[in-house]
Amino acid sequence: MKKIIVLSSSPRKGGNSDTLSNEFVRGAVEAGHNVEKVFLGDKKIGYCMGCSTCSLHGKPCPQKDDMPEILDKMIAADIIVMATPVYFYTMSAQMKTLIDRCCGLYTQMTNKEFYFIVTAADEDQPAMERTIDTFQGFLDCLEGATIEGVVYGLGVWHKGEVNDKPTMQEAYNMGANIK
Repeated sequence: MKKIIVLSSSPRKGGNSDTLSNEFVRGAVEAGHNVEKVFLGDKKIGYCMGCSTCSLHGKPCPQKDDMPEILDKMIAADIIVMATPVYFYTMSAQMKTLIDRCCGLYTQMTNKEFYFIVTAADEDQPAMERTIDTFQGFLDCLEGATIEGVVYGLGVWHKGEVNDKPTMQEAYNMGANIK
């Protein structure tokens, strides 16, 4: 049994990337894994202020928000799933803010398996690779991090458009097939 955290950065509950996250969770839970989904829209996460309190001085971030709790869950997880809508060919601001706030403890995030879920109105998968490249920039800073799977929910813009797409089954299967 793996410990999995799913980070959904859609600004709208039930949005397309959030819906695919739910399918991933359903598959992983049915496969017997311990899964927790965090909807970032319900959390208060401030922007990194670049104060270096965490990175240079090894002290907790002075911001009083929900990031320490999320970061602890990321460190404890075996698998991290990051789900984002794609705006202007990259991840949402919510996801990027979360990644930026990992700077103090990212060295403790070792040997993690990552899965990515991206949704976009565009139907061109190669154009979505920029988003995966941005995620890869984060993973390049982590020791032993690997990308184990990606689901591309393409051609979906309005809330609910993903519901009738084969991508729903792909997201479920990705969660269900974790070993």
